Amino acid sequence: MPLSAATRQKIDKAIAKYPAGRQQSAVMAALTIAQTEHGWLSSETLREVAEYLNMPPVAVYEVASFYSMYHLKPMGRYVLTLCTNLPCALQGSDVAARYLQETLKIGWKETTPDGMFTLLQGECMGACQEAPVLLANHQRMCCKMTPPQIDALLVQLRAEASQEERHE
Repeated sequence: MPLSAATRQKIDKAIAKYPAGRQQSAVMAALTIAQTEHGWLSSETLREVAEYLNMPPVAVYEVASFYSMYHLKPMGRYVLTLCTNLPCALQGSDVAARYLQETLKIGWKETTPDGMFTLLQGECMGACQEAPVLLANHQRMCCKMTPPQIDALLVQLRAEASQEERHE
């Protein structure tokens, strides 16, 4: 699916932050914007971003495959990334992980059958004092994630999805 005009405008804004001729510096922003539109980065989308930024496709792929926030396969509507590093583990991320897996009935790197949630393990998110930490769609940081907080988050995300579907 090609990038929309609105997505291209957002990429243009990211490119404008760099000196003329340095549009390649906006590759991470462009990938983030493209992924937000499509939910993941297909090879077609990677080629389109490369062409738009005047970069070799392999260079765009290298960036997209290096960073864990870019997804090269379809994911759930909500990607839940739980920090499992030692500080979060000491504060209960192992409990949160088991609870998420049992509640969603999926394992790591799996997506619920309804396509709503994908569960990933994450590295340090820089908020150890708020452990255990979970990121929803790489943007919303959720702190001190105990089973009641996880339940509340899942209810909230399902409600958001339902509301968005009504407005489409």
